[in-house]
Amino acid sequence: MDSKQKRSRAVVIHPALKRGPGDGRLPEARLEEAIGLAHAIDLDVVHGEVVPMPKPKPATYIGSGAVERMVPILENTEAELVVMDCHVTPIQQRNLEKAWNVKVIDRTGLILEIFGARARTREGMLQVELAHLNYQRSRLVRSWTHLERQRGGFGFMGGPGESQIEIDRRLIGDRITRLRKELEEVKRTRHLHRQARKRVPYPIVALVGYTNAGKSTLFNRVTSAEVLAQDQLFATLDPTMRSLQLPSGRMIILSDTVGFVSHLPHELVAAFHATLEEVLEADVVVHVRDVAHPDTLAQKADVEKVLKVELGLETEVEAGLIEALNKIDLLDDDNRAALQMEAARDDRLVALSAVTGQGTDTLLALIDERLSHSRITLEITLPISDGATIAWLYRKGEVLSRQDDDEAVAMLVRLDPADAGRFQQGQQEESDSEAGRYRRPRH
Repeated sequence: MDSKQKRSRAVVIHPALKRGPGDGRLPEARLEEAIGLAHAIDLDVVHGEVVPMPKPKPATYIGSGAVERMVPILENTEAELVVMDCHVTPIQQRNLEKAWNVKVIDRTGLILEIFGARARTREGMLQVELAHLNYQRSRLVRSWTHLERQRGGFGFMGGPGESQIEIDRRLIGDRITRLRKELEEVKRTRHLHRQARKRVPYPIVALVGYTNAGKSTLFNRVTSAEVLAQDQLFATLDPTMRSLQLPSGRMIILSDTVGFVSHLPHELVAAFHATLEEVLEADVVVHVRDVAHPDTLAQKADVEKVLKVELGLETEVEAGLIEALNKIDLLDDDNRAALQMEAARDDRLVALSAVTGQGTDTLLALIDERLSHSRITLEITLPISDGATIAWLYRKGEVLSRQDDDEAVAMLVRLDPADAGRFQQGQQEESDSEAGRYRRPRH
């Protein structure tokens, strides 16, 4: 958003159903998160409120009494925008705008606006635009007759001084088709990059977690990178990768992915599937959790739901991801000690603070151990003169035993699957060309 542009004054409403299944969160916590989302797009939140209701109303979602009660609040606060922390239909949105005479957006529209303002890479911008158009296509009702363009984001909130947007379904469909083709090109490029990494090859470790759980701070701590890390929802969107050496000397690629959020719009999950494929390709997935947050268990459930339902990682989640229990520096002494004792009893948990660095060494050691489980153990006999290959095995693998005689070296070596394949392929090619000779594996 332009720093010189006046911040829009907004009211945030969280409709709380009195009956029915919930997600374990308190309504007040849900409202606080919605206000945080509004702050993330630089809105000036002048009022926030939980509106209890028995069930959604077809016309306005919240009851008519609540709609009327909000009128003087909107007038007194001079609010220009209302954020409904739920999914409202186009008809409900239109009726609320008529009743309040202000712009209304729902949770999906707000998150899309944030992503539109934050995406920096070409891929990120294409993905957000595709998600926005899929969302907007379902809302061609001209519910806001003076809907206006705004620099930055995608115009959900409107802006001053420009003409009405005329949306044509056919034009949107054409643009969606073009965007999907462009994203296919990006996907192919990403696939080539992935294939190049496999030839290196380094194992991939992906950080996932709820937005603002501290993934980028942890990423910066262990890689000495300078990825943007702020106490803000969706501070970073585009995935970042850095190489990292583990305690054993093994090199890995650490990937910092986009954060998740409760009720993440389906349009965004679908659009960002190419980015999230980095998680699918990962050898180890680390779930970074904010254990100081009162809704940490509900946030965990949200992340695992996306991983299982949207990405098809149900087997991996059920088997147990590594959980980095972050922000223990924000806990009191008793809760911190209890959490550390729990982590000590469970080899899937690591209590840590990305800010202070406490526990990060334990996390790296656990990642090292997880990667070792997938390694292949080979019995290898080499001429004692083949120092290059012997050195390569020491550098790439874990030598479990070695016996030397005057002519040969017998080794028991544990290698990553890709390295084992490279070694065996190199041996086979050399054997085919000249029996009995050994060569150094290709780099």
